[in-house]
Amino acid sequence: FSTIHSINTTRSIRPGFPRIKPPLYSQRQHKIMEDDSEQTYVKLVSAEGTEIFLEKRIALQVDTMRAMLEGNFRESEESVIRFPDISDSALEKVVRYLHYKDRHANSTSRIPEFPIEPEEALELLVAASFLNC
Repeated sequence: FSTIHSINTTRSIRPGFPRIKPPLYSQRQHKIMEDDSEQTYVKLVSAEGTEIFLEKRIALQVDTMRAMLEGNFRESEESVIRFPDISDSALEKVVRYLHYKDRHANSTSRIPEFPIEPEEALELLVAASFLNC
């Protein structure tokens, strides 16, 4: 079961909105395995510095992240990808979408609509275009 977790839990992602608690989070789930070369999680860092852990197998489904993680880049060594131009809220929504996409990849039934609010559409379009997802 895949989960996301925002490390910066002291403030709301968007002012005026309550902080969203991640589902079924535990310390064990976000621990990056360092005992072998295949790491289970990748740390994504937003423009504001919020850290979100994403399963590496899901991150590798995104062209831009795959290039960073499999190429000769710092990100491949550290399993940390920084997105200085993607906000907390946009990065969190992108990660939620990646989980949604992964969960419904082999679905034979009707796939539920992924909710996107009109006020976040433009920012998500820019992020999705950059990530090629």
